[in-house]
Amino acid sequence: MTERVLVIGAGIGGLCTALALASPERELILLERDPSPPTGDADEAFADWARRGVGHLRHSHAFLARLRLILRDEHPRLLADLLEAGARDLGFEQMLSDELKRGYRPQPEDRDFVVLTSRRTTLELVIRRYVERLANVEIRSEVFVTGLKIAPGAPPRVIGVTIENGEDILGDLVVDAAGRTTASIEQLVEAGAAITEESETAGILYFTRHYRLNPGMTEPPRGRAPGTGDLGFLKYGVFPADNGWFSITMCVPEIELEMRKAIVSPETFNGICEQIPGLVPWTDPARAQGVSRVFGMGDLHSRWRDMTRGGAATVLGYFPLGDSLVRTNPLYGRGCSFAAISAYALRDSLGQTPDPAARLLAYQDRINTSLKPYYQDMLNQDRQAIRLARNTLSPGHRPKLKARLMKRFLEDGVAVAIRSDVGLLRAALRGFHMLEHPSAWLKRPANILRVLGYWARGKKANAAAYPPKLGPGRHEMLTALGLSPQLDIDRLAAA
Repeated sequence: MTERVLVIGAGIGGLCTALALASPERELILLERDPSPPTGDADEAFADWARRGVGHLRHSHAFLARLRLILRDEHPRLLADLLEAGARDLGFEQMLSDELKRGYRPQPEDRDFVVLTSRRTTLELVIRRYVERLANVEIRSEVFVTGLKIAPGAPPRVIGVTIENGEDILGDLVVDAAGRTTASIEQLVEAGAAITEESETAGILYFTRHYRLNPGMTEPPRGRAPGTGDLGFLKYGVFPADNGWFSITMCVPEIELEMRKAIVSPETFNGICEQIPGLVPWTDPARAQGVSRVFGMGDLHSRWRDMTRGGAATVLGYFPLGDSLVRTNPLYGRGCSFAAISAYALRDSLGQTPDPAARLLAYQDRINTSLKPYYQDMLNQDRQAIRLARNTLSPGHRPKLKARLMKRFLEDGVAVAIRSDVGLLRAALRGFHMLEHPSAWLKRPANILRVLGYWARGKKANAAAYPPKLGPGRHEMLTALGLSPQLDIDRLAAA
């Protein structure tokens, strides 16, 4: 028997679903609201591909090691296609400081700590062309799903979808990879599905500009001033991409209204770059030129949906994944990895049993195990960042003793240790790349003792492990940009 699977959306989540589920026993139909990509190369896709359904299409992207390993092990030809198209492998050795490189001895596991980086349009273009060549997989473009076809019951069962022209398309399963704007969950709740949801703001807005290296120029060497950092009132990062491109993303707290309004100007964006030592070598006009407008993205929320309640399935025949199921702050770069992990969790759950309810229970259990620790970790970091942003706008604020001690431990202990000890860096990267629980490495007695050892040495002995000053303070930066440092302070005080 052939199982017919309808997939709503052919973005990264939908494409990963096809990679995971494609088999002789299944027919997959991906229903994509947006047009097909241009027939040309990666630059044409970046310039011309219209994707109304993907608000973050032209923001910075990278695949963490967990996702790259899935591609390497499950679809090596696809990984080769991505590299041939210009996508970049950034390996472990490239992450090492000059101090760590001097005593570095490669280990087999270092080959796993690789980030695959590229423009999102390039990644999606290459993956889509690969998926289109898979047997029993069809992508239908410019097909807008307006709702689910639901058979009533307890729980309700999804038996297909309705598209914009009124046609019903029936299937054995529906996978919802429509993203954060999916309307399917609301429809299911109205039909009696007891789906639970938690959501809270990420507290930031996201801004990205793309640059291209001038002819004959190469990327700057990685110096002591890092290309990523957190100034408290602004986070920033450089993302090397394909074919001589790179992007810079800046994250501004929601309450920094003056910065939010101004940063959409390319002149202001570049003015910020000129004040941050780690960005200056990248944006030097002799090396690279800004080639895009500043893309903004707001309404950033973390959201977790649970498709089960009390050990029972809330719906049958329906599986959300990607942002339709779990949404996170894009600052952490885990959205694509979450989608891919969910797709393979779905594959394993479908293969475990033919029973519809048992399939959903198995799927949710795998999602809880594989993703919840990282979701909670990111949620905690967002909450801390929101508090820091408010405190920055509160003159005279003095953190409590516990907060001061934790700050010292993280900055003078943990951060120094992983910049000084390649073994601890490996341990920390396992959590960063989603290869183990995000805090597992710091719970191992041997690791915590080594961290405490570096902390006990003091700043003078650890001087080489501290980066130079990341950038100016808030007052200095806003003044240099011609913005008032006081308006948002007054606004917060009045509120």
